[in-house]
Amino acid sequence: MRKKIDSYLGFAKRSRNLIMGYNTCLLAMNKKKLKLLILAGDVSENTMKKLVSTANECKVVYRVYGTCDELSQACGTTGRGVFGITDQNFANVILKEIDEDQSI
Repeated sequence: MRKKIDSYLGFAKRSRNLIMGYNTCLLAMNKKKLKLLILAGDVSENTMKKLVSTANECKVVYRVYGTCDELSQACGTTGRGVFGITDQNFANVILKEIDEDQSI
């Protein structure tokens, strides 16, 4: 299942529907452009708390999934733990895959 999620993240990046980084995702949430927030499980407590509270305020769906290394590798970068999807279709597909993967 992991391979599918990695592929979808790669497709989202190539189609410019993936944003990466704390500040970029915060800005996109405040502008109501973010459809899905993906947080790595190993980001700092403070980062997690701030982004989750902002996501709840802005009514953005979020999921905690994988590690910084796994997600960064899937997106072709290094050292990132915060990712956002700006397209609703990508958000729906990735959300479905993450939920299926975590329910197993």
